[in-house]
Amino acid sequence: MENLSNIGTIKEILSKHGFTFSKALGQNFLVNPSVCPRMAEMCGADKNTGVIEIGPGIGVLTNELAKTAKKVVAIELDKRLLPVLNETLSDHINVKVINGDIMKINLHKVIENELPNMKVVVCANLPYYITSPVIMRLLEENLPVTALTVMVQKEAGQRICANVGTRLGGALTVAVNYYSKPKLLFNVSAGSFMPAPKVDSCVIRLDITNEPTVNVKSSKMFFKVVKGAFYQRRKTLSNSLSSALEYNKKTINSILDKLSIPQNARAEQLKMEEFKKLADEIYFLEKGN
Repeated sequence: MENLSNIGTIKEILSKHGFTFSKALGQNFLVNPSVCPRMAEMCGADKNTGVIEIGPGIGVLTNELAKTAKKVVAIELDKRLLPVLNETLSDHINVKVINGDIMKINLHKVIENELPNMKVVVCANLPYYITSPVIMRLLEENLPVTALTVMVQKEAGQRICANVGTRLGGALTVAVNYYSKPKLLFNVSAGSFMPAPKVDSCVIRLDITNEPTVNVKSSKMFFKVVKGAFYQRRKTLSNSLSSALEYNKKTINSILDKLSIPQNARAEQLKMEEFKKLADEIYFLEKGN
C-alpha cells in the first residue's frame, strides 16, 4: 500500500481498526516520506538479503524494505497492529509478521526458519525506552547478522557513535564498539512522527565485526569492568571500580599504576585497549595468576 506516510491515510487506517496509540509502548509512527526509503537504502539490504524489522508499526518502513530485500520478517509486540499490517502490507508476498517480544523471541530460530541461506540485517525504528536493551541483546546473541540500522533518540545515537575515550562516550559506547563499528547516518526531526515526540531522532548503523575489536581474556570480565568503571561516572576510576567490584582502592590503584593509567582518571578517558588491559589484569587477579 502506498501513501503510508500520509497523515490522512494513517488516521483513516487506524480509525478503521479502532487503534489508539500506546505511550507505554513508545509508539510514534513515521509520517516523513523521505526517511524510510533512506533507511531501506542504507541498511545494506538487497535482493539476496533477509531483513529483521522490530516494531513495524503500520508498516511504513516494512513497505520500503519489502521493495528492496528478498524477505522481511517484522516482529511486532502489539497484537492490535496485526490486522492493520495485514491490510497495509497486502501487496507484498515477501513479508512475514510475527507477534512477539523482541527481548524474548528466539531470534536464532527466526533466522533459521524464515531467512535461511541469506545475508541478514536488522532495520528498525526503536522505541526510545528500550533502545539500549534491544541493541545489546542483538549484539550479544551472536546472531548471523551483518549490520544493525536503527532509529533512536538523537542524544542516544550520538553517545553510541561517540569515540571511546571522549566525554560523550559511556558504557554503551564501549559495548557497541566491542562488537561493531558504529556510524551516525542522518538526523530525523521530531516533526517526522505522529504523534511527535519531544526530542529529535537519528538513524545509526552498526556494522558487526567478525571478531571483537579487542582480544580479551574474558568478555564477561571485560563488561563487568566497563560497567563498574562507569558505575559512578563522576567519580575517579579508582573510586568507581573499587565500589563496583568490591576491591579496596589500594589494589585498584596498584593495577592502574601497572598499566600507567592515572589514579584520578575517569572512565570516559579510557580507550578500548586500556579497558582491555584493565579487564585482563583483574581477570588474572581473580584467577590467582
